[in-house]
Amino acid sequence: MDVFPHKTPFWVKQLYPKRIWDMHGKENVQKTIYLSFDDGPIPKVTPWVLKTLKEFNAKASFFCIGENLQKHPEIAERALNEGHALGNHTFHHVNGWKTSFETYAEEVQQTADLFTQLELKTHLFRPPYGKMNSKQADFILKKNYKIIMWDVLTKDYNQGLQAEDLLSKSIAATRNGSIVIFHDSEKAFENLTYILPKYLQHFRQLGFSFKKL
Repeated sequence: MDVFPHKTPFWVKQLYPKRIWDMHGKENVQKTIYLSFDDGPIPKVTPWVLKTLKEFNAKASFFCIGENLQKHPEIAERALNEGHALGNHTFHHVNGWKTSFETYAEEVQQTADLFTQLELKTHLFRPPYGKMNSKQADFILKKNYKIIMWDVLTKDYNQGLQAEDLLSKSIAATRNGSIVIFHDSEKAFENLTYILPKYLQHFRQLGFSFKKL
């Protein structure tokens, strides 16, 4: 069962103030949504996302699994060249709550080293599943990363839910300054092809712009 809500509760954000959950109330944030995509880069899926974003003149942040980045660096390079941002999402998409500090630190560093090797820059990090402990978080902050969480979870990865329902709930949860999480993964692709264009069209018609972090 998917226990995560579409909208991150305020009390959760208050528990972890050093993590960035949204851009609400930030200076000069007017009718702006911050799109993000986790788990790529993946052939076919990520290029489709990039094409769709371009159609709506939208920018986004892509949190890359190191293992996928190593296999498909050209896709990440394309994202950067098209004006998007990249982020570290660990090397093997590990759950911080089930991973030792040493292993987690190695996962983060291995991906950071790969970014350096590929001459790709990032200062963004998102923990897989949103799960990490305080010691892991402190390590990442000391590496000068910004820990990016989310305000709106589209749940596009959940193949047991109707895409129409996912779209309507994602739209309802979004407001000015929201950080919204999608997934450029094979698991999410079917739902994503329905949700993303309609989501972008809805908010574009309302005068919103879409920016990277």
